[in-house]
Amino acid sequence: QVQLVESGGGLVQAGGSLRLSCAASGRTFSTYGMGWFRQAPRKEREFVAAISSSGGSTLYADSVKGRFTISRDNAKNTVYLQLNSLKPEDTAVYYCAADPTGFGNRKYAYAYWGQGTQVTVSS
Repeated sequence: QVQLVESGGGLVQAGGSLRLSCAASGRTFSTYGMGWFRQAPRKEREFVAAISSSGGSTLYADSVKGRFTISRDNAKNTVYLQLNSLKPEDTAVYYCAADPTGFGNRKYAYAYWGQGTQVTVSS
């Protein structure tokens, strides 16, 4: 079992930056692929970014490529999402998730989820 706790959300102006963190419990963090997803009001939860267990491979949604960066520190059991050049359409609750079988953009492959952190981008 893995417990995930996100932090770092907030209110920021368009063009600004935020850094989200996701702290994981348990000794098996380094074996999980990790992902970030987001859900805006009245919309489906969508994939944002993912990173392999070693951190050697990453994957991004086209809408955030070049603006967001996912990274992880296995020694600290933490995965990060750096959000730059934020746009109002990035406003959503951001969730981190753990995939014990690999990593990718399919939300149904992720077995463990955090409670989410709100990101609001004003225009």
